[in-house]
Amino acid sequence: MGTFIVLLVVVNPIGLAPIFAGLTRGQDRTHQHRQAWHATLLATIILITFFISGDTLLRLLGIGLPAFRIAGGMLLFLVAIDMIFARGSGVRSTTLRERAEAAHKEDVSVFPLAFPLISGPGAITTTLLMANTWSTIPQFITILLLLILVLGLALLAMLSSPWIMRLLGETGTNVIGRLLGLMLAALAIQYMLDGLADSFPALMIQSS
Repeated sequence: MGTFIVLLVVVNPIGLAPIFAGLTRGQDRTHQHRQAWHATLLATIILITFFISGDTLLRLLGIGLPAFRIAGGMLLFLVAIDMIFARGSGVRSTTLRERAEAAHKEDVSVFPLAFPLISGPGAITTTLLMANTWSTIPQFITILLLLILVLGLALLAMLSSPWIMRLLGETGTNVIGRLLGLMLAALAIQYMLDGLADSFPALMIQSS
């Protein structure tokens, strides 16, 4: 359940809906749907690649899992802060120049939808962390299916963006984002504590 929640919070399908609606404003529904499908497919490939090869990548770079848990927790905490205060930053959003570039493009499925909005640094960090949490094939399949499920919800949110915006509006999506951000902040702290516990087990035993 924790795996599903953290993936849901990081990808944030509800928060994706108004961004998608804004980026594709004025386009016909067929083109919008095609971009939503394309972006989701590309994001799925990116995240599954990092999930499958995450452990190997960390070993090649000489990065220990405790260090990555601490760094990943810090990054996810920054994402959570942005969600709680309903603001954008370079962690999970685009810059002014990037938004200007996207506004002049007919197809925004690759940039900025697939990256960095769906499979951004926070989502990639989460999948890399989860690449080290499974020890059996059923666990691997379960996490993989949960990842696909969350990305499917992101696709559904983009396809249903007009309905979501009419139902929730900007204020409603921000309220949901703040609640999810609070949960993500707690999960990020837990990642950092786990990394510290692995790095300094004696220190953690004494403090407990």
